[in-house]
Parts: sequence; structure tokens; C-alpha cells
Amino acid sequence: MTAPRDHDATGATRAEQQPAPENTSTGQLIGQLTEQISRLVRDEARLAQAEVTQKAKRLGVGAGLFGGAGLFAFLGLAVLVATAVLALDLVLPAWLAALIVAVVLFAIAGVLALVGKKDVEKGSPPVPTEAMASMKTDIATVKESARR
Repeated sequence: MTAPRDHDATGATRAEQQPAPENTSTGQLIGQLTEQISRLVRDEARLAQAEVTQKAKRLGVGAGLFGGAGLFAFLGLAVLVATAVLALDLVLPAWLAALIVAVVLFAIAGVLALVGKKDVEKGSPPVPTEAMASMKTDIATVKESARR
């Protein structure tokens, strides 16, 4: 473990002047350990918060871009549907051409909904994976130090 540090108001750190470990009392060592663990937990919580915030921002921008793409895709699809109805109208009555195109569109929508549902079920909620891994490493290090 590293030497304890104090944080000043500007966020800078400075090393404390600690007595040599062999000259430190058990009470002082426990106090230092408590302070270091609480600082570690606070730092890990800040890391997790920053990671989740960054992921949420990326998710928001991506969702907005997908929304815009979806709108233009919808408009293009509407024009293609109208084209299909007009093309079928050349060989069938207009109502039958529209009905055939509607049934095909509903079938495609059903397939897409099933595939989308499966993908959503496979997805996991956004979690701070890096911070969690770092926290597990820190806990393992503290446990290993405590055994010595």
C-alpha cells in the first residue's frame, strides 16, 4: 500500500510525515488503516460515478442519433410502401393491393419485434465494470495484507 496522503482544497496531495512502522502503536496503525480504507472507498465511489456518467452521456448521444436515423428510415419506408401499393394497383384493385402490402408489413414488424425482444433480454444494465474490478482488487489486497 502507498503512503497516506492529505487532500487540500485545491485537490493536490502531499505525503504525510508518518513515523516508521516499527515505532507506530497499534492504535495509530488501526487509525491509519481506517482512514485509508475510507479514502479508498470514497475514491472508488467517485470512479464508479464518473464511469456511469460517461456511459450515460454516450448512451444519450447514441440514442439521439438512432432516433434521427429512425425518423428518416421511417419516411423512406413510407415512400416505398406507397410505391408498392401503386405498383400492385396496376394488376389488382387498389384496396387489395393496399391490404397485401399491409399484411406483409405486419409480418415484418412481428419478426422484428421477436428478434428485438430476444436482444433486449440478452442485454445487461449499464454497470461500472472497471470500478467494480478495481474495488475487488483493492479488497483482495487489503485481505492479503491483513493475513500477514
